[in-house]
Amino acid sequence: MIPEDLKYSSDHEWVKQAEGASTVRIGITDYAQSSLGDIVYVQLPDLGATVSTGDSLGEVESTKSVSDIYSPVAGTVTGRNEALENSPELVNTDPYGDGWMVEIELTDPAGTADLLDAKGYADVVGSD
Repeated sequence: MIPEDLKYSSDHEWVKQAEGASTVRIGITDYAQSSLGDIVYVQLPDLGATVSTGDSLGEVESTKSVSDIYSPVAGTVTGRNEALENSPELVNTDPYGDGWMVEIELTDPAGTADLLDAKGYADVVGSD
């Protein structure tokens, strides 16, 4: 399941940007959550934190392992999905919806230009 309307990083994060918006919503892909297994804890960055592309945004802990979440864009954290504190399993059940993680105000409005489209991400994970 790779939605066409999102952009992707090769580190398995997705980015949703409304037309002309300078803020993006970020989460991990269905492929990533499936690989991790049952997610039991999500650590997110503080509001106002400044991140660069490739910086760690936090961690996802599953029954199998602990994995970093990497920022696919540069900017300032303007929103966190507080629901994940009590319901981290939302990342498993709805990774592209209720399982979103953070919102970031982009440093550069074209900050998503280098990300993969759905086909490019499908090539990374080896699916159609």
